[in-house]
Amino acid sequence: MHIDALKTLALDALEELKARDIVQLDVSRLTSVTDLMVIASGTSSRHVAALASNLVQKAKEEGVQPRGVEGENGADWVLVDLGDLVVHVMMPETRQLYDLERLWADLPSDLERESELSGA
Repeated sequence: MHIDALKTLALDALEELKARDIVQLDVSRLTSVTDLMVIASGTSSRHVAALASNLVQKAKEEGVQPRGVEGENGADWVLVDLGDLVVHVMMPETRQLYDLERLWADLPSDLERESELSGA
């Protein structure tokens, strides 16, 4: 599935169950692991789990098998890995603590790291 369609699928699944503060981060220049991250908040652990579950269900309905889902047990932070897109669904307190938006904004790109390692 093309990244734009995957992003639309994820955003629609999150918005369907009223996720809060949805943010998209283009991390394609920062890491080779994924191209896009979506971060969203839920209002309770149950809401976080439901948001992630809905996303997984919608992805499977469209023929996208998640590569992995982590954190479903505690449901303070659930990560859904869809390959080119990784979705973090978090409780507001957990999101504030880890501050992924700032963390990813402050990272040097892979190219910058390679030039630093090569001494250029």
